Amino acid sequence: MTMLEPRLLARFLCVLVLLVAAPLAPAQTWPAKPIKVVVPFAPGGATDIIGRLVGQKLGERLGQPVVIENRPGAGTTIGNAAVAKAPPDGYTLLFAPTPFVITQALYPTLPYDAEKEFAPIALLAVSPFILVVNDALPAKNVRELVALAKSKPGALTFCSAGSGSVPHLAGELFKLNAGVDIVHVPYKGGGPAITDLVGGQVNMMFATPIEVMQHVQSGRLRVLATTAAQRLPSLPDVPTMQEGGVPRFEVYASSACSRPQARRSPWSIASPPSSSASWPMRRCASALRSRARKPACSVRRHSPRFSRARNRSGPTW
Repeated sequence: MTMLEPRLLARFLCVLVLLVAAPLAPAQTWPAKPIKVVVPFAPGGATDIIGRLVGQKLGERLGQPVVIENRPGAGTTIGNAAVAKAPPDGYTLLFAPTPFVITQALYPTLPYDAEKEFAPIALLAVSPFILVVNDALPAKNVRELVALAKSKPGALTFCSAGSGSVPHLAGELFKLNAGVDIVHVPYKGGGPAITDLVGGQVNMMFATPIEVMQHVQSGRLRVLATTAAQRLPSLPDVPTMQEGGVPRFEVYASSACSRPQARRSPWSIASPPSSSASWPMRRCASALRSRARKPACSVRRHSPRFSRARNRSGPTW
């Protein structure tokens, strides 16, 4: 289940106003023009859906349009590079999966350094994947899928949002842990991949529920398992991958917001300088501090949970 509850969304919007505007001079004038949000995938995938939802709410709160710009391709590196080169003035943001540091291990040369050229702002959503197959595939559960794949090595296909994306790596982990030979078919985003999965051009996919549940409910796709450690409350009849006989299998998707790294470190919202925040920003900071009772909710220059997720991604894969 995607964790994008109203309180979390409101908290994120407050943090975003504060952290994006912090390095600006003068901060009181931000935002004076529309804000561009780059999504490094084609429309229709989970990151794009969440980005548009948050972008709409952010625009309403700031009083300026928030424009989503899809820049798919090359495992998110095209969109990432566009943001890395943008001025750190708060008018260009990146909505992307937090494991975009994975690309540093996949591509020998990149036009940016994911660790140094992006300033993380906050996690937007965290969700396990579900393994879905086209309804024409005879497998009704994971064990039957594994048996089918082993009986036809190299015949079955799985799609993803692109090479190096977490759905791609989840498929590779499935191949490794289940001992099957299935072929990866990369796309430039979850939307195009799901379109071909529904149409029967590919057989299976690790996708987030927000992307595919409408097709599951219509009967065009079938859910075999979840990649979470436990069954999802929203899908209590769907077993985990480990219950399906695939050991050591637990994978999650996460989407987050970053901006180009500023040369000057942003101030902590724990004690913001009065000259850097307008009255609406001070109200947001006060509201956020009053709710931040737990260490996990204590936000400074960026979300600690975001940093942990980002720094953990590279070594994991």
